[in-house]
Amino acid sequence: MEKCRIVVADDEPIERKVLCKNIQSYFEDEVEIFQAANGIEAVEAFSKERCQVALLDITMPGMNGLDAAEVIRGKDKNCSIIFLTAYDEFEYAQRAIRVQALDYLLKPGTREELIAVLEEAIRLSRQSGTAALAGEGQERNSASGEMLTAGKPEDEREKQPGHGWEERPDSLKIRAMKKQIYEFLEERYMEDLSLQDAASRLNYSEPYFCKFFKQQFDVNFITYLTQLRVEKAKRLLADVAVNVRDVGQQVGFHDSSYFAKVFRRITGVSPSEYRLAILEREFEEEGTKY
Repeated sequence: MEKCRIVVADDEPIERKVLCKNIQSYFEDEVEIFQAANGIEAVEAFSKERCQVALLDITMPGMNGLDAAEVIRGKDKNCSIIFLTAYDEFEYAQRAIRVQALDYLLKPGTREELIAVLEEAIRLSRQSGTAALAGEGQERNSASGEMLTAGKPEDEREKQPGHGWEERPDSLKIRAMKKQIYEFLEERYMEDLSLQDAASRLNYSEPYFCKFFKQQFDVNFITYLTQLRVEKAKRLLADVAVNVRDVGQQVGFHDSSYFAKVFRRITGVSPSEYRLAILEREFEEEGTKY
């Protein structure tokens, strides 16, 4: 299997090395990593090495990550762009969405979030039908543009950062919004969902949805969705009538090897090992009854 080529750009050498080490230690031979100290080097490495994923710090000298992302997006409509920054600025999130970034991670983030987002980026890089994906991306970009302007519901304008809603995290409105998102994902987790899809279907602007989701659920969208799918998979594995090979498909993982790898990362065991442990526990419990 061809390696996924990733460019990692950060002007802090130690942080960059730690990032690369974490990525390499988990993905091993699945990836090839190229390092850059600023946006200019990131663009050069992306073009020269034909990278499929760009992990970019935002504040870098010479050319920042946002500017580099715009150049990279102009070169490749299908690459996955991921931002990593210490600055929680709404303007940054807006520009990140405009270049169709896969995600926007805040420092200091968790290894779990980083790996979950990169798993999705690698899956997308290997997914067939890249032309179709490019078309979907253009549609999503158009939809987000509409959401950011006059098409936005009146009550959402009140919820945008800077209007005081963040100071009332326990308000009925905030809890109702969180419940709406929770129920939407409970109903749609098995679909091929992106943050852009969810924001559009729920009628929120993408920058706002990204920020709100992180604040209310304590993890980014991809990490939450991945964990939700694994929890649903665990329930299906407890039912011996469901074939292990079908479980991944039923919860939204369309590649069996990808599902097995994600499941093992989160639970520490493979889907088959998880089911075997359940059966052994049930057998032991039955034995104690006699």
